[in-house]
Amino acid sequence: MDGVVYMAYMLAAVFFILSLKGLSSHETAKGGNYYGIAGMAIAVLATMASSAVTSYVMLIVAVGVGGYIGAQKAKAVEMTEMPQLVALLHSFVGLAAVLISWAGYIDDSSHALVGAELTIHLVEIYLGIFIGAITLTGSLLAWGKLNGQISGKPLMLPFRHGLNAAALVICFWMMTYFAGNPHTGLSTFMLVVMTLIALALGVHLVAAIGGADMPVVVSMLNSYSGWAAAATGFMLGNDLLIVVGALVGSSGAILSYIMCQGMNRSFISVIMGGFGTDGSSPAAGEGVEQGEAVEVSATDVADDLANAKSVIIVPGYGMAVAHAQGAVKELVENLQKKGCNVRFGIHPVAGRLPGHMNVLLAEADVPYDIVLEMDELNDDFADTDMVLVIGANDTVNPDALERPDSPIAGMPVLRVWEAGQVIVLKRSLASGYAGVENPLFFKDNTRMLFGDAKESVQQVVKGL
Repeated sequence: MDGVVYMAYMLAAVFFILSLKGLSSHETAKGGNYYGIAGMAIAVLATMASSAVTSYVMLIVAVGVGGYIGAQKAKAVEMTEMPQLVALLHSFVGLAAVLISWAGYIDDSSHALVGAELTIHLVEIYLGIFIGAITLTGSLLAWGKLNGQISGKPLMLPFRHGLNAAALVICFWMMTYFAGNPHTGLSTFMLVVMTLIALALGVHLVAAIGGADMPVVVSMLNSYSGWAAAATGFMLGNDLLIVVGALVGSSGAILSYIMCQGMNRSFISVIMGGFGTDGSSPAAGEGVEQGEAVEVSATDVADDLANAKSVIIVPGYGMAVAHAQGAVKELVENLQKKGCNVRFGIHPVAGRLPGHMNVLLAEADVPYDIVLEMDELNDDFADTDMVLVIGANDTVNPDALERPDSPIAGMPVLRVWEAGQVIVLKRSLASGYAGVENPLFFKDNTRMLFGDAKESVQQVVKGL
């Protein structure tokens, strides 16, 4: 029977790899999801058929309750809440790694191990708890920041890098003692201390990261959860859990690196630092007289769009909050009927989750071929008649390129101000998630269409 289980694990691993491959493009993303579902179904069923399972009643109850809660949450969650949900789910993985690793340490069967096998087992337990605890508290804090319950302002403690380094050194030293002196009172005490330090370290690492970096943080926590799962897989001797954890951990790390490149940020600086404010205090270079924003009506915007030959739409988190993607799709169809060349410009960190805008536009059945990344059309703005900025803020801020003392200096942005005319759809002139004022609103070729994005777009469509 175990041979059949291992073959099923191999098949599930292949499906997971195909899932990641499918998720790499819009056209194959739906198939990638189906591969992932099939792989997980095979993995769960194969594990339930394994000889290691001794209590089916408890297992069936746990799977049933967990599956029901997951299904209900998936039905109820709004797309605007998806980043928070992902961060919360990462915390569950971390909690599972901590609990399973502690259970592995307490389990009497581990006392029978000797020599190198025992040492390796103890290191697996230690790493599972350490990575899992950081993932648990870091993900919960990220959930709080994304949910608006915790300030997005970075927590800059004195000697914060020294504190992080000291915590890592102490935990590594305790691991060497723990692995060499198994199941003693002192080693158990050290495991408890390490768990508390790791929990505090997870809070501190994420608290020190500003709001503008939160999409990268979510991606990194995804990577952490994968490595926690892999460490747990080694401890349990579950090959599939090792493979899945490694896939999640490596893909999350690669995505984080790609996003850091898109923000012109070093990987280490994001993990160990942060930038941006929550608006409670002015950032460097702010307080400068910006000028006066010019308001425009939906009717005027419709008239200008009717005469435009080329239009680029830049969506942001405001579009997600207003659920405006359906109205935007209708606007695109109207413009295309008039022979207008319409495209979308997507910044790598638009929204609060990697790919957030792509998912929203796909939900509205916007054709994939007109949804382009920043690098694909940034040079086209100068030849574009009009740009509609719908709820985006930090990703179209000229200060990133023009003001060296800005908190977002050096971050690549969509150069929308190079177009003939820019229409910004926002509720107000408030700063974005990074807490940085945007001089785009006050440029000579920019007009502000205030109000709810969905209602504003619907009025423009009516005008067309």
